[in-house]
Order: sequence, then structure tokens, then C-alpha cells
Amino acid sequence: MVLGLIFLLPLLWAVFESFEPAGAVTSPPRLSVLGHLGISNYVQLINGNVHILDYVLNSLWVSIGAALLTSGLSLLAGYGFGRFRFRGSGTLFSLTLLALMVPFQAVLTPLFLELHAMNLTNSRVGLLLFYATFNLPFGVFVMRNTFSQIPGEIEDSALIDGASVLGTLWRVMRPLVLPGVATTLLYTFLFSWTEFLGALTFLTTQSRYTLPVALLNVETGTYGAVNYGHLVAGAVISMIPVVILYVALQRYYVQGLMSGAVKG
Repeated sequence: MVLGLIFLLPLLWAVFESFEPAGAVTSPPRLSVLGHLGISNYVQLINGNVHILDYVLNSLWVSIGAALLTSGLSLLAGYGFGRFRFRGSGTLFSLTLLALMVPFQAVLTPLFLELHAMNLTNSRVGLLLFYATFNLPFGVFVMRNTFSQIPGEIEDSALIDGASVLGTLWRVMRPLVLPGVATTLLYTFLFSWTEFLGALTFLTTQSRYTLPVALLNVETGTYGAVNYGHLVAGAVISMIPVVILYVALQRYYVQGLMSGAVKG
């Protein structure tokens, strides 16, 4: 309980400050501020020159697309690595894990040149593929280990009953590996939603900016002054999809991996 409050208090404080006037955000806390709370920061972000909801939609489009693509490919690749043995499977899986050790910042210039050659720079599709590519090794690792923990007798029973390989994966194995899929989905979404450097490098048109890049422009006011009211309000807006997704998927982290097989 106490530990939960320690982690929750900064979030609640950020929400409270987002309703304060911009000049009061950086001032010492005082009771007189309670009489001046309002939604002016949010109104200015949404209805002003910024139109922050457009950037929220850009981030949602890219993050959801990358999360779905990574989860789908990881499900298929994890099924192959976890349930089948073929020549070179160990080497191929080791190379996949090796990709986890390479930060994308180290290969940012070749990535830009490659996307430019494919006409995918300044494109949300190109950014989506970039996020999916660099989250795929983690997803394959998670799904391979998830499939490896499932007893082979479950799959054998389905094959004996006449189910195809893909039918077995979808009807029998999929309910059992939902925790792994949820982990991959959440990890990829969080990475894509909060990533800044790649979006700043690959996107050049302001209308296509994602939310982290847009907040960099939102926070600066007249003569370079930082508008902390707008900045805090934008940060609170950015927290909303993350909280919703976590609440929606948290039950997959507490249920047993094999509960579906035991309970039928």
C-alpha cells in the first residue's frame, strides 16, 4: 500500500499541477492556488495553435500499428522457434537475441539512408516499421519462451483430432500464450509511444509529428520561455493511453500461464 502510494503520488501531483495557472506550476505550493484551478492549459493545447489532439492521433496510429504488427510476427516466430526443431534454428535464434544488444541510436544514420531509399522517411508507415523492427527481437524472445513452457501433449492432442498447424496455433495455443502476447503488445506500445529520437529524425513535416516531438515545441513560449503549464498538461494527456492499456492488460500478468489448459 505504502509502496503504491510512493509511485502514485508523482502522477497525482502532475495531474493537480496541470490544472494550475502556468505561472503557479513552478512556484512553491500554497493553498491560495486552489481557488485558481481550471482547465485553461488543456483548452489552449487543444483549441489553440498547437492542436495537440492531432499529434495524439499520430502517436496512436504509429504505436498501435507497431504493437499489433510486432505481436503478430512475434507470435508466429515464437511458435516456430518454440515448437519446431530445424537445422540452424539455434543459430538463427541466437542472431535474433544478438539484435537486442544493438541500440538503434548506433545505426541511426544507416537507418535513415535505408528508409530514404525506400521513400519511407517523413512517413508514419516508415516510423511504424522502424518501431516494429527494433521491438521484434524482444517479442520473439518472449513468445519463444512462452511456447516452450507449454506441454507438447496439448498440441499433440489437437493434431491427432485433425487440427492443422495454424488451426492449432489459433484455437488451442493462442489462449495459453495471451500473457506473452500482452507483454509484447504493451512493451512495444510503450516504446513507440514514448520514443523521441527516431521520430525527430525520420519525421520532418510538423503535421506528422508524434506527441513526444510535438511537446518539445509546445513547451516553448515567447522569447524562449518554457510554458510549464502546457508542458505538464501535455504530459498528463500522454499518460492517459498508457494507463488505459495497462489497466486493460494487467490481468494477464497475474493469471497463470497454464490456467487455460487446467481449467479447460
